[in-house]
Amino acid sequence: MTESVLHIEKNDGVVLLTLNRPHAMNALSHELREAIVHTFSELQTDDTTRVVILTGAGKAFCAGMDLKELSMTGLAPKGSQGAVRGDDDILRAITAFDRPIIGAINGFAITGGFELALACDILVASTEARFADTHGRVGAMPGWGLSQKLSRTIGVYRAKELSLTGNFLSAEKAESWGLVNRVVAPNELLPTCRTLANDILSSLPDMVRRLKRVIDDGYATTLAQGMEVEYDAWREQVKQATPEAIATRRESLQQRGRVQRS
Repeated sequence: MTESVLHIEKNDGVVLLTLNRPHAMNALSHELREAIVHTFSELQTDDTTRVVILTGAGKAFCAGMDLKELSMTGLAPKGSQGAVRGDDDILRAITAFDRPIIGAINGFAITGGFELALACDILVASTEARFADTHGRVGAMPGWGLSQKLSRTIGVYRAKELSLTGNFLSAEKAESWGLVNRVVAPNELLPTCRTLANDILSSLPDMVRRLKRVIDDGYATTLAQGMEVEYDAWREQVKQATPEAIATRRESLQQRGRVQRS
């Protein structure tokens, strides 16, 4: 029996998705792209799923598009609209998912794999993680947002350095540049991500979805427009708040503050 290219593990509201082509550094074959799109589509309609952790099997997070497959088939198999903006558009599938995605970057995240990491909401990197944008070396333009999102994340000058040289970025430097939230030892990667996921589970599910939407929508606009996005969301939410609910949550927050030290 052939093992799935995408391993799915569900546990108390947290779903661990593992890209499972370690022999190919988890390169994005047509089969894997379809599996990612299909899985996120299914999870979107599953209210028991509240957080997703995305990682890779073996020594790589994801090496990008499967160039060996592309050399034989072109951008996509017959019947598809294209490897990037077609039936297996990973970016569209992931951005349509309205709950947090934690990227557990276990190893190499290269080109399309780098873009996949950037599509996540929170990034935790192993000390073994390495990032690289090799579009310029391969001879392909990015199509999943790297040219726009990377510069907004680490600054335009650093983004140009990475994209124009194709050089690798270490996990430690990625953290100092603000690309990843934190760097941990390899054996601490998934436990750290699970701890973050559990912290998210302690927040109100509906508020987590709203906050993610507001942050993302504002991020894609100017500051002035983003302030309007936030105000509209606040006005919508405040109509639903009651003094009793606020008092209950305040007590919960005070209790959390007494036990949480970091």
